[in-house]
Amino acid sequence: MRISLKRLPAICGFSLLLGVALFSCSKDDDKMLDPGQKAFFTPTQSSASYSIVDANAIYKIPVGLTSPVSSGKTKTVNITATSSTGAVEGTQYSYTKTLTFTPDKITDTIVVTGVYAQYLSGRKDVVKFTFADAGDFSPSLNSSFTLNISGPCFEGDIVLEDFLGSYPNTTISSVTSTGPTTGTVVVTSLWDNGWSPISFTLDWTDPSARTVVPIAMSAIGGSNAGDLNSGYEGITMAVRPFAGQPGTFSWCNQTLTLTLQLGVTGVGFFGSLYEVNMER
Repeated sequence: MRISLKRLPAICGFSLLLGVALFSCSKDDDKMLDPGQKAFFTPTQSSASYSIVDANAIYKIPVGLTSPVSSGKTKTVNITATSSTGAVEGTQYSYTKTLTFTPDKITDTIVVTGVYAQYLSGRKDVVKFTFADAGDFSPSLNSSFTLNISGPCFEGDIVLEDFLGSYPNTTISSVTSTGPTTGTVVVTSLWDNGWSPISFTLDWTDPSARTVVPIAMSAIGGSNAGDLNSGYEGITMAVRPFAGQPGTFSWCNQTLTLTLQLGVTGVGFFGSLYEVNMER
């Protein structure tokens, strides 16, 4: 049997679209609601993050009414948006400006569409959505929603601590920030034969040309140059950056390509490049 919404008492809660949240109330909560239909954002969430990972990514913000519209009528609710970071509607993003409610529909959705090309270089915006007409909402309900908009993973937003931990055959045991866009990582087990840890400097001043180079060591603890040439048995190895061939790394993909020039302590360096690829 189908139950008409006209026969139900005033609704004090609603199930949000896509299972975002469920709002319910007791008899005492009814006293908080203003007479008539009032629009409100989800009571359990007033902000969210929207990452524009591709050109088709959208974000949906549910909106509900405190009670259904009378039979044969509709109610429209106008939405306005402001940005504290300078995002311009129609340039950085677009959104649903008018919601329409009918007797059998007490929830609707603001669809926000970010412009993918605008966020490829690390741009971040904060956009606040509110109800345009004062008569459409109640101060006692959630009447605004803030969306933090950003693009896909950006190599200029590096968090060094994310590199910590195990990789196949190697480990990054510690990281240190040395500036806004530079830092060091300590790599252990770089060679299978008991080398002591080696430190590398990371530089992402130019996010499109990130570099990683070893910090020179005249003698690597635990190393034995005899592993490369039996004539150097018992002599420690040395390491330095390979001129003109820095390594690179990706925070987004969690990869590091380390390039080194190996040598023999007190003797000299080999002419070939030694490369280690770390990925997880």
